[in-house]
Amino acid sequence: MQTTQHVLFERSEMKDRHLVRKKIREHVADKTKLPILIFPEGTCINNTSVMMFKKGSFEVGGTIHPVAIKYDPRFGDAFWNSTKYSMMTYVFKVMTSWAIVCNVWYLPPMVKEEEEDAVHFANRVKTVIAAQGGMSVLPWDGGLKRKKVKESFKEEQQKKYCQIV
Repeated sequence: MQTTQHVLFERSEMKDRHLVRKKIREHVADKTKLPILIFPEGTCINNTSVMMFKKGSFEVGGTIHPVAIKYDPRFGDAFWNSTKYSMMTYVFKVMTSWAIVCNVWYLPPMVKEEEEDAVHFANRVKTVIAAQGGMSVLPWDGGLKRKKVKESFKEEQQKKYCQIV
């Protein structure tokens, strides 16, 4: 990984976040370096939606080259539900599937607009990717599939529902 200039960090460690942001800014500023591949969702889900993007990737400046990726599950499902299947079961399912078919769309480059903050820029990029892949846009973090939903989030959704009714 050192030869390919990976930037490793612990997401929960605030010092690491600042260091990564600095390293990415330096990388983006150096035009002799190759582009950085970032998966801003921070996780993969079941191929139906695009979840909230982490804003850090969109704070550093530079041009974003969005890529929409959607798996075709007709011959084999590439999605791993780690709460349902062990790693060995998942590997067995992938290795015994007919094929893993994936559609990849390279979308036009996008740049942060002057009045836009990182969150709005991330949401704009996410919307373009979701539209291309025919997926829905979700406003929440991918961590919800691994954590219990906060009570405050549930209450907020209940209030919204009550206002509708």
